[in-house]
Amino acid sequence: MRKSYDFSSTKQSPYASRLKKQVTIRLDEGTVAYFKDLAEETGIPYQTLINLYLRDCALNGKRLDIRWTGEK
Repeated sequence: MRKSYDFSSTKQSPYASRLKKQVTIRLDEGTVAYFKDLAEETGIPYQTLINLYLRDCALNGKRLDIRWTGEK
């Protein structure tokens, strides 16, 4: 192995924009527990399952029905 490497002439990967972005998100304990249980059943990491679910929602244009239903 060399003592040092010169990366000054390297180019950025053309796929870099397709990489995942790390974000911080707060989720209910029950939601995390659900995906962790599903992860144990499927052998897929729970973060991946959450990402797959959210991606499916985005691709299919799923929207929440958010309306205030409180009584006056």
